[in-house]
Amino acid sequence: MKIELKDNKVFFENQGLKKEIHPFWLRERVNGDIHLDKKTQQRLFDPTELKKDVKIENLNLSKNFLEITFNDGSYTKLEIQNIFKEFANVNDVKYINKVEWDSSLKNLNNFEFKDNFFEEEEMYKALIYFYKYGFVIFKNVPTQNNFIVKFANSIGSIRRTNFGEFFDVKSKPNPNDLAYTSLSLAPHTDNPYRNPVPCIQMLHCIKNEVSGGLSTLVDGYTVTQKLKKKFPDYYKILSEIKVRFQFVDNSVILEDWSEMIQLDTNGDFKQVRFSPRLDFVPLIDKEKLEIFYSARKKLSELYNSKEYRIEFKLSPGDLLMMDNYRLLHGRTSYDTNEGYRFLQGCYIDYDSTEGKLKHLKRKFNL
Repeated sequence: MKIELKDNKVFFENQGLKKEIHPFWLRERVNGDIHLDKKTQQRLFDPTELKKDVKIENLNLSKNFLEITFNDGSYTKLEIQNIFKEFANVNDVKYINKVEWDSSLKNLNNFEFKDNFFEEEEMYKALIYFYKYGFVIFKNVPTQNNFIVKFANSIGSIRRTNFGEFFDVKSKPNPNDLAYTSLSLAPHTDNPYRNPVPCIQMLHCIKNEVSGGLSTLVDGYTVTQKLKKKFPDYYKILSEIKVRFQFVDNSVILEDWSEMIQLDTNGDFKQVRFSPRLDFVPLIDKEKLEIFYSARKKLSELYNSKEYRIEFKLSPGDLLMMDNYRLLHGRTSYDTNEGYRFLQGCYIDYDSTEGKLKHLKRKFNL
């Protein structure tokens, strides 16, 4: 990438392609004190009120900066690297490559909680690991006074649901969800019936006195990539047919339609939704349903295969943070006669971790 000047015009060249940068695009980015609030980085002017015939009067290009004077008298000094970042559409999170993993994953790369942890470089490393692998475990997080709320709000903001600001995961009578029993839970994603689905789930272990109740995780990204390679027809139909997910309680009915494998606008992995007790397939052609049901069965077999599942026991103070768009989680059954198993959970969204990651990157100049 490089910047070139000619006849009071600015050109951007990338991989042999050269294009002129619109003068108005540059004018919108003036950054002097009278144009930009330094603290918030918000404009002190409304670009929609500028004249359309903005032109460049003077240009100067050095190694690191581009200086521009416009015909309305405004002046700016732009960092070349910032222009490159905008043209590359660089997003700190988007460019953290996902690491595919399966049951062979042994190093869970735990992070030790400590005072002021949320503003330490170690938190930045933990968030990088989270985006690579889809989960991270924080050790020795305080278990008193619903500390999960403080933890979540120190990264971003809790996403409140009909289960509350946070919820207690333990066996109880007349539960409105199987999570509140001692039964085993097959790999699933949480809240597939919401719009939008909560992005990130936290589970904080308060007590765990049972021999069972192991936490399980499956990388939906790894599994769907495997499905795409070995069973492309199954992958195709599961990424095209929208199914209805539904949750019914005494005071609410929640529904949303989505593909079980959701792709982004580029056709790349975005999200998985999987909860066989909550999905309802639409009435479509019998021949298409034959393929769909075979595809869903194969996907379920892969999700439930020991080849892709890791199991571990959460100890009191362990806080598991997992990507609910990418990972499926579950647990093995346990015997309530052995003792008490008590976890607390909550949800946050991606803007929480993305914002924290960018803040720490700026803070430590990483």
